Amino acid sequence: MKILLIEDDVEISGMLKKYLETEGFEVAAAYDGECACNKFFEDQYSLVLLDLMIPKRSGMEVLNIIREKSMVPIIILSAKDTDSDKSLGLGLGADDYVTKPFSVTEVLARIKANIRRSTQYAAAGTEEACSVTRGELAINPNDYSILKRGEKIELTAKEFEIMKLFMKHPKKVYTKEQIYSSVWKDAYMGDENAVNVHISRLRNKIEDNPRSPKYIITVWGIGYKLGEADER
Repeated sequence: MKILLIEDDVEISGMLKKYLETEGFEVAAAYDGECACNKFFEDQYSLVLLDLMIPKRSGMEVLNIIREKSMVPIIILSAKDTDSDKSLGLGLGADDYVTKPFSVTEVLARIKANIRRSTQYAAAGTEEACSVTRGELAINPNDYSILKRGEKIELTAKEFEIMKLFMKHPKKVYTKEQIYSSVWKDAYMGDENAVNVHISRLRNKIEDNPRSPKYIITVWGIGYKLGEADER
C-alpha cells in the first residue's frame, strides 16, 4: 500500500518514511503543499499523512483540495493540539488527528486502523447495491452520497456512515458513544468532539435550516436520531 507523507521537517519525514517502509508500505514524500497536491493527483494512494504547518499551501488547503476529489483516509500530523484546530481538521474531512510529538508506533497503529476502516467501507459499498430511502432522503452506498429530493449531496466517508446508521434504524436513538463505536470502529474514550463536528457538518449539508433540524434530531440527554418526518 502506498502512503503520501506531507511533512516539511526533513528529519521527521525521513524517520517516518524509513519506519513505514520497514513495515511494508511504499512512501512518497512531499515537503510543501504545492508539491503534495501535484503528487497526490499523479498517483494512487491508500492513505495521506498531512502536516498542517507546511509552506506554499497550508495543510488545511491541501486537505480541502484532496477532499474535493477523493475519500482517501487522511491523518493530520500537527503540533497544534487545541480543540479548535482538531475540530477544524475533522470538520474539513480528516479521518484522524495525531499530535506532535508522537511515537512512530502510534502513527503506524492509526494508519493500519484507518486503512482497515476504509477497506471495510469499500466492501460495504460493494455489498449494499441498493440505496436506503427515508422520506425525502436516499443514500447511495456506491459513491458515499445522499439524495435529497433527488439532488445529490456529497458526504465524507464518516458523514455517510453516520447517516446510513440513522437511516437503516430510523426509530433508534443513538448515543454519541454508540455513534463513535459504530462509525469509527474504535473504543470511545469520552471525547465527544469528533461526533459533534460530524453531526454539525451533516446538518449544514442536508438540513433546510441547520439551526432547526428536521432530519437529524437531538434527543436531549441521550443522543441523536433520524427525524420523524423521514420515517414515513
